[in-house]
Formats: sequence, structure tokens, C-alpha cells
Amino acid sequence: MGANAPSLDTPLVLIGHEGRRRVVLAADQAARRAGLSVGMPATKAQALVEGLVIFDADPEADSVALHKLAVWMQRHYSPLVTVYHPDGLVLDITGVAHLFGGEDAMLKEMIRKLAAVGCGARLAAAPSYGAAHALARCVANPTLVLEDGKLATALDLLPITALRLTAELPPALKKMGFERIGELNSTPRAPLALRFGSVIGIRLDQAYGRASEPFDPIIPPEVPHVRRNFAEPIGAPETIARYVGVLVEQLCAELEVKGLGARKLDLLFYRVDNRIEAVRVGTSRPVREVRRLTKLLCDQIEKIDPGFGIETMTVTAFVAEPLVYRAAASGLGEPKVEDVSALIDTLSNRIGESQLYRLAPVESEIPERAVKRVAPLAPAGGQSWPAHWPRPSRLLDPPEHIETVALLPDHPPAAFTWRGLRRRVARADGPERIFGEWWKHEAELAAVRDYFQVEDEAGERYWLFRAGDGEDLKTGSQKWFLHGVFA
Repeated sequence: MGANAPSLDTPLVLIGHEGRRRVVLAADQAARRAGLSVGMPATKAQALVEGLVIFDADPEADSVALHKLAVWMQRHYSPLVTVYHPDGLVLDITGVAHLFGGEDAMLKEMIRKLAAVGCGARLAAAPSYGAAHALARCVANPTLVLEDGKLATALDLLPITALRLTAELPPALKKMGFERIGELNSTPRAPLALRFGSVIGIRLDQAYGRASEPFDPIIPPEVPHVRRNFAEPIGAPETIARYVGVLVEQLCAELEVKGLGARKLDLLFYRVDNRIEAVRVGTSRPVREVRRLTKLLCDQIEKIDPGFGIETMTVTAFVAEPLVYRAAASGLGEPKVEDVSALIDTLSNRIGESQLYRLAPVESEIPERAVKRVAPLAPAGGQSWPAHWPRPSRLLDPPEHIETVALLPDHPPAAFTWRGLRRRVARADGPERIFGEWWKHEAELAAVRDYFQVEDEAGERYWLFRAGDGEDLKTGSQKWFLHGVFA
């Protein structure tokens, strides 16, 4: 609706049909605060809340949008994503959370990315799918990471409506006095199964992690994808590696037909116990070399637990880009360009893509702002660091405070104490005056730094600065800092 969308403080509900009745299918926070709830008759909701905004629900459009969001999450965060209708997604982040700095950092990044496109979410990470579903809807604000040892304690306190039961079961259980999941869990199963069937026991076992839960990840039809089913389950590493090679060869043939190269590959192992083991590798450039892609995937096999056997394997090029071949050097005086992308791919898949980078200059006089991290093979930006004054090979972030003996306002220190050691200055050069970037921060309007390159009696060279011009406190605190060490 764009600019015509109601404000966040406006009560809003979606109305749909249950049989012949028009009922509330969804309500925003403002509507819930006003006393409205899902399942309430539409006429009652209109009578209770003045100025209520009502829209007709469109389940088909919601389903399409949810599937698009699942594809986006799969592309960016985990190869194992499935849609939980009508309003949720399930991600298996086993083995991928460390690439984002851990589970907590990963969930917070998801919240930021979703908020940037105007999508609110509540996210929970837990040892079981059922527990994550319950905690996301009842506890997360907006994120929650549950430790393994606290699973039972957290679930016991949640309402039975969080247990993913059919709509008619919670009211019937409440009539019998059940309010919390823990009360159901401590009740003998036989009477519950006799009256309500086996669904309650199944949901309890899945939530508490006592039973595995089938997981069917989405695979968009347009994504290059190959699959191999086995008549007998496999589990030996050498057997797995051999079939990885077979699948990669088939995938590369499909990519060649489409003129594409893989940038991100997902290798899924479907075990006989309904669990899925996943491997994700990425490349710095589009690649369609069977040997190279096979090696990247086989390097990750040691992380896979085949359990009692693997009955299906799939390889998906979830991110694929047009592959443009570049002619090799003809040998007629043309310089040979070394291709290090294979090494970069190997290292980044071992230690994490975010951990491998190179430094590039940024147009800024402030030293700590004059550098940024870029991808190893990112093209040159055309900028360079100042050549008139040398910069240290190691820059401290943040600069470390030092005690100095120096004449003000323009003389370098005669001696300074850093990390408990006193160093006498033998040679010095400076000052190099750097002004604050007032167009970025108003507080830097009068800020000044005077930098000096100094060498101590042992021959070690350092980069020091005084915060201020040595006279006016408006320009800085007049304290000294060590900002870098020369090689």
C-alpha cells in the first residue's frame, strides 16, 4: 500500500471465512492490545474497536510471498529452509551459524535485513523445530537463542497453543484443566491418546527433541539441481565422495546448457532416519569445473554424519551466474595473469567467507576511516592512500593511550610509556596535522590531530598523535595516543 498504509498504532485485522462464518484470521499488535484475537467473529471485532481497519485475507498471495521470502533466506543463510504455513519459516542452521558469528549474531542480522525491507519478524533458535516454533511465537523479542540444557524448562512454561496442535484440541484440553505444555508432558500418554489420538504425543516428543521430525527443504524449479537415490543406503566416505563427483558432473552439464557457472552449491544428504545433513560451499567467481567443485564439496565431507546410512543425495547450484570465458594469454608479449580464485575458494570455505578479505583505501584523511574490507577478488576502486606521508603497516584500533614527555605545542615526545614500558625517542618527524571531518560529525568541527613518526633507541618505529593542537582544548583533549607500528 506504500504511503497509504495504516500507521503501526492503527488496529488492523484480516478477515476470512471458516465455513459460512466471517472471522478474524490475523490481527496486528494494536488490534490485539485492543482485545481482538484470531478466530473472533468479524462483526464482534468491528463492534469492540472503533476505527478498526479491515482487509480481506488473501491466503494464496500470502503463500506466494512467504515462498519468495523462503527462497531469499535460503540464498543468504541456510540451504535447509522450508515454509511453515501460514506465517512461518523453518531454517536448519546447523553448521552455518559460525559463518555469521554465532547463532545470536545470525538471528540479529536476519532481523536487520528484514526490517530494512519493512518486514517484522520474531526469531528463535532451539535444539528442535517444535521448540523454535513455540519460542518464536511466545518468548522471542525479537530474537532468542535457547541452550541445549534449558529446553525442557523453557517448554514447560509455554501455553499449549504453542504446541502446533489442530485448532480444536487446545479448547478441549483447556476444559480438562491443561494450560501449560509441561502439564501435558507430565501426564500419562494412554488417557490422552485414547481421547485425542496420537497427535499430542507426537508433538510433545518433537518439541522436546525425543523424536525426529521430517524436513522437506524448498528447491525452486528454476534452480539447477540434480538428485541421486540409492537402492541401498551408503555411508563410507569414499563412496560418498565418488557419488559427489558423479552429481557435480551432471550439474555442470546442466549449467553448461544454460551458460551459467556456480557461485554457491548446496549438497544435501537425506538419511534413513529422516534427518538431513547439509554442506554449503561458495566460489569467488562463477565456476563450472567439475574437478574444482568436487574438491570443494569433498573437503566438507568430514563434517557429515551419515548415521545409519544415506538414501538420497542432491546437489543444487542455488546461486548461479553467467559464465564468460576469458581468452588465455597468447604468449606474444601479453602478461600472464595468475588465477588465485581456486585458492581463495578453498580458504574461504574452510575459515568462513567473512574471514577472508583484503584491504582497500577509502577517501578519508582520518586513518581509521581510510581503509575498508573488500572481497579478495573485488576490482580496484581507483583510490590510493596518501603518498606524501608514509603510513604504518599495523594500525591499532582503537588507538592506545600513552604517557609522554613533550614540549607544547609543536615538539614530538622526548619519551613515552606504552604498555608499561618506557621508550626514549631517538629520532622523530612531524607534525602532520589532520583535521576532523566536520561534514560527517558536527563534534569534529574544531577537532585536530598532530601525528609524529618516532623511532626509539632500539630502532622500533611508531606512529603517535596528540588529540588537539597543543593549545586550545576545543581542538581536543591534548592527550597522546599510539596509533600504529611501522614494520
